[in-house]
Amino acid sequence: MHNRVPLKAVQAFEAAARLSSFALAAEELFVTPSAVSHQIKLLEEQFGVRLFHRVHRAVVLTDAGRRYAEEVSAAFSRIDLATRELGRTEKSDILTVHSTPSFATQWLMPRLARFSAAHPDIDVRLNSSYPPPPDLLTQGVDIDIRWGMRRLQPAGTMVLLFPPETIVPLCTPALANGPNPLRTPENLRDHTLIHSEVCLVSWRDWMRQHRKVKLDISRGLRFDRSFMAISAAVDGLGVCLESLLLVQRELETGRLVAPFGLEGPKVQSYTFNLLKSRAELPKIRNFQDWLFGELDKTGV
Repeated sequence: MHNRVPLKAVQAFEAAARLSSFALAAEELFVTPSAVSHQIKLLEEQFGVRLFHRVHRAVVLTDAGRRYAEEVSAAFSRIDLATRELGRTEKSDILTVHSTPSFATQWLMPRLARFSAAHPDIDVRLNSSYPPPPDLLTQGVDIDIRWGMRRLQPAGTMVLLFPPETIVPLCTPALANGPNPLRTPENLRDHTLIHSEVCLVSWRDWMRQHRKVKLDISRGLRFDRSFMAISAAVDGLGVCLESLLLVQRELETGRLVAPFGLEGPKVQSYTFNLLKSRAELPKIRNFQDWLFGELDKTGV
């Protein structure tokens, strides 16, 4: 069985080697110079290797001592880094949230500051990609906010439904009140339609509820992300058909208006997904409670 290296002796050696002085090492470690000398002598006797040359009042590393000092200094640096990381971890939980791009951009990011203010010990890591959805078991994601029809999830997954969303036509105030004002659905014939190809309600679906309105839905701008369609509408490029959930900020700031009112078809699109085994972790429970509380405030 190997003899254990006394940590105090290694610590004394590292300080003396770094400072080239037993006296300065003693001052740093709050011991006497003779205590430092004694600890280093223990190391030298245990391994039969001389670590320092004693030259008058100075100390100089031997070749063996220099090689050992390089390794010991690197080890102490790693310990110092690990200790600082541990301190940071104790102060914060890291919550990894995956979301579809449009929900992340339009709804979640503008509100994250409120969550951080309420829970300063939780650091949120927000990832956004689509598709495919991440594997909650293997990819280190705590919460996955998914879009689309509810799909069969792996065993052990908890799926919480968002409130239904309302889909309505949206445009800028300048477009709604411009040379071709939007007063009735028939007025849409004078405007460019913006198609969001992932929206669960298309212009074709909307026309089924407004059968007297004849629109050429083969024309117009087309986007495969809702946030792009919304951005195009904000830029005055036409009228989009989108979720009130995703445009709350644009409605509040007046960049978009709903020219025909806030009533429209309702759809169930987003789900909140997590592992049942992790559902009661404070960081996950706090985020879940906060998010659904914010959705209740939205009320659309």
